Amino acid sequence: MENLKLDAKLSLQEPAHLYYGGAWVPPLEGKYEDTFNPGTGERIGSVATASRADVDAAVAAAKEGFEVWRDVVPLERARILKEIANLLRKHGDELAMMDAANCGNPYTEMRGDAAIAAAQMEFFAGLVTEMKGDTIPMGPERINMTLRQPMGVVARILAFNHPFMFCGGKMAAPLAAGNAVIIKPPVQAPLSSLRLAELIDGLLPKGTFNVLPGGVEAGAGLAEHPDVAKVTLIGSVPAGRAVMRSASDTVKPVLLELGGKNALIAYPDSDPKKIADAIVGGMNFGWCGQSCGSTSRAFLHVDIHDAVISHLKAAVERYKPGIPTEPETTMGAIVSRTQFDRIMDFIESAMSEGARAVTGGHAVTEGALAQGSFIAPTIFADVTPQMRIAREEIFGPVLAVRKWSDEDSMLNEVNALELGLTCAIWTRDLVTAHRTSARVEAGFVWVNEVGRHFLGAPFGGVKQSGIGREEGIGELISFTHEKNVHINLSGQ
Repeated sequence: MENLKLDAKLSLQEPAHLYYGGAWVPPLEGKYEDTFNPGTGERIGSVATASRADVDAAVAAAKEGFEVWRDVVPLERARILKEIANLLRKHGDELAMMDAANCGNPYTEMRGDAAIAAAQMEFFAGLVTEMKGDTIPMGPERINMTLRQPMGVVARILAFNHPFMFCGGKMAAPLAAGNAVIIKPPVQAPLSSLRLAELIDGLLPKGTFNVLPGGVEAGAGLAEHPDVAKVTLIGSVPAGRAVMRSASDTVKPVLLELGGKNALIAYPDSDPKKIADAIVGGMNFGWCGQSCGSTSRAFLHVDIHDAVISHLKAAVERYKPGIPTEPETTMGAIVSRTQFDRIMDFIESAMSEGARAVTGGHAVTEGALAQGSFIAPTIFADVTPQMRIAREEIFGPVLAVRKWSDEDSMLNEVNALELGLTCAIWTRDLVTAHRTSARVEAGFVWVNEVGRHFLGAPFGGVKQSGIGREEGIGELISFTHEKNVHINLSGQ
């Protein structure tokens, strides 16, 4: 068999099979789907698509792996996870190139993703002794205590914007807690998860780590399966609702990190140039705005609105669409033609509804980019609350600017949507910062900062932006059961 067609030295062979039980297994129904390079439009190769029968087989293998892994003492689990982290760093460039070719984000950005995945693995490895219980005083001759125990088989369904970071980073907490993990990589970009399975093969007990590429059938099968103890999703709100419905039949817990229509709020005491830089930085134009945390609504006070707008074109100039695998590229490709068409529809609706394009607003098709899915970084001003781009998550490089003068009205508009993931507040006044942080309905708030995550700081949303928190000790604890043990020392 030939290797998959990628701009890197990779050992994945075509067709790429499923990985479970410590082995590469052809799909039981023989289904394979092509995966593509969104930067060039070229076919990379074919990847297995898991059916419900494959889900059943993988879950059975994961149960066997769990029986072994849960009894590995915590510090030994930590040692193995740190060894995996070292492999992630060693192969970071290769994995970054694979993601760039498969999901369309720039190679330089994907290198950072590999480093983040390794850091998350090390972080949770260091917390294995913190899964502590409590003792509850009951008086003489009584001991009452709680234990933290792993749940069993955990399924993690991943999004396409950070394929390897989500795979390498999100497996860490459930593994540290002693669970077996089944990764369902994104349909659009499954390759780096499969490559990780190759890299760490043999480090964990067979069945402890599994990768099941596939579509809706595989995701629903995992969420519904009675032997899957918990299912998690990074994805859209409709996908989150579907997972919750599927999980409800077996009353299993879910962890959902869903969409966002996030606000950046600039008060009149802010520096206009810094706000322009923050707007561009918070929009994550490097990966085409394909980020649930992107601050895609900018609320600018009337006193600084025009000055900020005047700086935006210069601030966005460093982001120019290019071939994702080339090191000099600063902005990549939209992940698929379906997503490309959806974003262009939003752009056309904004123009028809009267928004003013400050920059961008068009596809990029010149030269080498002609066969790819590229859209220029786009910022609209004169946006009204009724416009689609002000209300709906676009998941693309499109930002809506609003002018405000009354704080209460502005905050009502910020909070009017059903989403509440992140918010960025810019002000030099400490009282304003605290007051606004308390009033915005979001799970993660920056003040005079935007876009950054911090290991140990819980990340997640409110309302329909999700359930649960990640990236802190709470994520680790969420993959355990709390058991109460009461002991009567006085005998029968």
